[in-house]
Amino acid sequence: MADSAPPLAGAGSVTTEWPVAGLSRVMRHITGYNAEGKSIFLSSDCGDHHRVIGEKQAIGNIIYSTNATPIEINGEVDIKYAKENEPGLSVHNGTVARLIDFGPGAESPQHRSLSLDYCVVIEGVFKLLLDSGEERIMQPGDTTVQRATAHQWINLTGNGLLPGRILFVLIDVNDVVVGEKKMERFLGTITKDYEGR
Repeated sequence: MADSAPPLAGAGSVTTEWPVAGLSRVMRHITGYNAEGKSIFLSSDCGDHHRVIGEKQAIGNIIYSTNATPIEINGEVDIKYAKENEPGLSVHNGTVARLIDFGPGAESPQHRSLSLDYCVVIEGVFKLLLDSGEERIMQPGDTTVQRATAHQWINLTGNGLLPGRILFVLIDVNDVVVGEKKMERFLGTITKDYEGR
């Protein structure tokens, strides 16, 4: 898809760092073990990687990412990977947990990731629009399982006047074939926010 489309609604609405103004701060707590094998908190913070998305329409906060399944947690290998590597949209053979704060009225472009995505609305009201034209209104707690399908998110919170937040957990998938056609990833105007990582 071409990236020369006109700006989407909500462009320029994100004017702060994480979190978007009007949404609560989110803490990430990572657990592990002490020398005696007791569970402990290793760290509490707001995440290692934050990125403005689109035309200042949203901010993404990477909660955690991994690069293998099963995940190697011995020697804190996973923690080192997550801290040192800001993932692209998804990670080959891995996972990405990402909170996205959408500015008032923000719309994502129609896009498809080649991943299985668990999407949970945390705050606000969103329209989820598929490329078939089908749509659903999603409220806090509502969940969708995106199976590498083309979709668009539209923040309707407060009639488009307030920010909203969604948690996305993306898991890598094998090639997706429908009929005899291999489905391709496309990100539209957010390509620049995820390519090369």
